[in-house]
Amino acid sequence: MRDFADLYEALDASTAQNDKLAALVRYFAQASDEDAAWAVTLLAGGKPRQVVPMAVLREAACRMAGVDDWLFEACYQAVGDLAETIAHLLPAPDVQPATPPATQPADPAPGLAQWMTERLLPLRGLAQAEQVHRVQAWWRELSSTERFVLIKMVGGGFRVGVGRLVVQRALAQHTGLDAQLLAQRLVGWADARATPSAARWQALVAGADSDHAPAGQPYPFFLAHALQAEPHTLGPVQDWLLEWKYDGIRAQVVKRSGQVWIWSRGEELVTERFPEVVAQAARLPDGTVLDGELLVWLPGSERPAPFKLLQTRLNRKTVGKKLLADAPVVFMAYDLLESGGADVRNHHQPARRGLLEAALAPFVVLPEVPASRTSPTSPISPTSPISPTSPSSPTSPAPQAGLQPLPPAVLRLSPLLACAHWDEAATLRLQARQRGFEGFMLKSAQARYGSGRTKSDGTWWKWKLDPYTADAVLVYAQAGHGRRASVYTDYTFAVWSRAPAGADEAQAVLDAIARREPAPPLDSGALQLLPFAKAYSGLTDEEFKAVDKVVRATTLEKFGPVRSLRPTLVFEIGFEGIGASPRHKSGVAVRFPRMLRMRPDKPLHEADSLATLLGLIEGG
Repeated sequence: MRDFADLYEALDASTAQNDKLAALVRYFAQASDEDAAWAVTLLAGGKPRQVVPMAVLREAACRMAGVDDWLFEACYQAVGDLAETIAHLLPAPDVQPATPPATQPADPAPGLAQWMTERLLPLRGLAQAEQVHRVQAWWRELSSTERFVLIKMVGGGFRVGVGRLVVQRALAQHTGLDAQLLAQRLVGWADARATPSAARWQALVAGADSDHAPAGQPYPFFLAHALQAEPHTLGPVQDWLLEWKYDGIRAQVVKRSGQVWIWSRGEELVTERFPEVVAQAARLPDGTVLDGELLVWLPGSERPAPFKLLQTRLNRKTVGKKLLADAPVVFMAYDLLESGGADVRNHHQPARRGLLEAALAPFVVLPEVPASRTSPTSPISPTSPISPTSPSSPTSPAPQAGLQPLPPAVLRLSPLLACAHWDEAATLRLQARQRGFEGFMLKSAQARYGSGRTKSDGTWWKWKLDPYTADAVLVYAQAGHGRRASVYTDYTFAVWSRAPAGADEAQAVLDAIARREPAPPLDSGALQLLPFAKAYSGLTDEEFKAVDKVVRATTLEKFGPVRSLRPTLVFEIGFEGIGASPRHKSGVAVRFPRMLRMRPDKPLHEADSLATLLGLIEGG
């Protein structure tokens, strides 16, 4: 644990990538195979589930430190991180026993793997009193940094400030292996069902000629960049493949050894949640890996269903018949990464598209959309003699001999959109939202399938529609975390329950809030502010500091770390999606809210109302 805690501290102490890289290389050079395997799992985003509630750890720390709860809370507000507050307030560790004689070697301190397998994981299922007893005993033997890391792991909040790309580079430097090979081997390391072990580490760092990846191993996902410039700066539209930008779950479907695996972009194995996709993907040839999007698509509909319906599938480990009927899922395939067991990611985009169409032709249909094309008209040469095939038929072909007739198409082919020039593309893009899409994907005909957001040798761009927007009133604030722990950066925003009759009616509501009067019932028709979104991104550090001053000057009440405010500020809020939600008092829920700008020019009574948000749902 000591070595891993030192690594954590080194990674947290610097923002320089080279410093982080050097710290990782040092750690891998001296760590045991078991410790290195656990370290990679934690650095790749894996973390043990919470085994002891943070409230219990807080209470145990107060008793051990002899600190009253009010004093702990004051310290917590100053520090901003609960685990760090506990680690600082605990008394100094017990003095270690004297070094034993040379004839009696000291027991080595338990390493990371021993901590995880023999101490932390066995905590689950123990009585709470026993959990507290063990944790307090460990606190007595650990340094402040070790305590901090331990609390993060036990409380289920472990995160470390290092990107996966840096971990890949460190492993490449440590092993001498190609970083792309390591990137592929690392896919799935954070999956909770894959237990770190010495054998797993040895497979990760084995030579390239001894690569025996598990049959279900996917490839690293190739990610798109947001298009900031005008699309005509990319050159002729004919040099690009245009597709719809889907609002679903990015996934890879892997068919090998007679089995099907489905991996989300978050590297979670979600196969059992989408049995209808598995059933049709089982008909694909072995050695096929598809990249695409999981979407709910209701029978007879010309557009995918809203994302919130897909969420009902993601939250279930098993899917019953009713849910299968209420939220049927399709897999919209838009790339092929493996064909006949061969990695085809280095083929140019048109060649991969041709292979994709050939692989799916017996099984899929194209959605009904504007006319499609199969390759750019510009003379781009693929890296292999394989050429794109002819367009897929708009209707399902007859099943292959010996196969039963197919059920309604679950595997679908993402259509390519024919546009003669960028102006035509811009006009078609404006129809995206009414069709249930987010905009366009632009894929260079030169693009090979990379790893992450690489731009070499062609790239992918997402040309999304402008976000939904609403002018909203700041009503609650909470301090941030990390370097923003002493600044109020996490905000809750509200809209009017109905449009105010004028400034005077709105001011009466603001005065009632200042007097801390409870809001009237929503069905009374009385004007009030309804919270609908939380956001913590979009402002500069200077803007956050300015808002922080307002928060401190207008605080009415405190509820733990949250402050209720006398409303004085209006913000323009952007969000990607909106839908009805009976769980929220406002009746709506938004996706990916963020602050676009402050609106000092707009008086509070001119902020938007609930009717504005409901209109966005109907218009979308």
